[in-house]
Amino acid sequence: MRITVIGCGAWGTALADLLCQNKHAVTLWGHDAAHLRAVQQAGCNQIYLPGISLARNLKFEPDLVRAVAGSRCIVLALPSRFFREVTGRVPDFDGIAVSVTKGIEFETGLTMSGILRETMPRASGVALSGPTLAMEVAREMPAASVAAHADAAIAREVQQLFHRPSFRVYTSNDVPGVELGGALKNVVAIAAGICDGIGCGDNAKAALITRAIAEIRRLGVKCGAAPETFSGLSGLGDLTLTCFSKLSRNRQFGERIGRGENVDAILTGAVTVAEGYPTARAAHKLARKWQIETPITDEVHAVLYQQKNVRQAARDLMDRDPKQED
Repeated sequence: MRITVIGCGAWGTALADLLCQNKHAVTLWGHDAAHLRAVQQAGCNQIYLPGISLARNLKFEPDLVRAVAGSRCIVLALPSRFFREVTGRVPDFDGIAVSVTKGIEFETGLTMSGILRETMPRASGVALSGPTLAMEVAREMPAASVAAHADAAIAREVQQLFHRPSFRVYTSNDVPGVELGGALKNVVAIAAGICDGIGCGDNAKAALITRAIAEIRRLGVKCGAAPETFSGLSGLGDLTLTCFSKLSRNRQFGERIGRGENVDAILTGAVTVAEGYPTARAAHKLARKWQIETPITDEVHAVLYQQKNVRQAARDLMDRDPKQED
């Protein structure tokens, strides 16, 4: 199949190479033409996936319209803040649009599939999510993910596109659950990183993750997701990986905050913004809209956007009134 991957970061590059290994005709597009050209010339994305040689048959195209023309499937590996603008530039695409972006739009409360319904109304939007670090996938280390669409046949088609010996793909019909699990876990990963930064220990992190699943489930179900989805790959699986892995950008971001670094200074020097940062703001707003109790999200939001002291945030989480576990 002819496939275009939109986004030349770590995940977009890793998936483009994976799809080439699966014998598809793949074109990679990136917003920075100079960076795209450097990747093409080097046969390696030195900024995001250093040391990983890319498939020789991978093609590169700096013009978005030309990159998408003739493709049956596009893979959207974009930062969430650019998702609407970029997809809106190819509104007539009528194939399968696979989003691997994990985020929530602040202004609308929409996940990426919701944005796709507005920007690409003729496309079939599929969410592909799970505990998948780009570098490990690029090295063909074992991983698993889930492809979600209301139409089982479309979900299976995407499953077949990506499935390979080192990359197992499951299917789901719960698009809201798969997308919200992938987005909200990034907020919790920042909290987990803060735990590491202030030296809370493993007991605290285990408790944080367990209570985070309950929190994510509450908000997700209110938004139309199935509760059991949050026990799967795109929920508990992705949450566990992102909270514990040394490679997790969101956990790293939180750890730096926990060690006393200024949020704005970290963002200024970042090559890629941790998705949990904008998602914390969007999730906090969404929870207020639905009147859902989200204490972990609330404290992360307060640290990131209201300059709350991280140790005070941790104390306030622990000092909440005792309750029955849900």
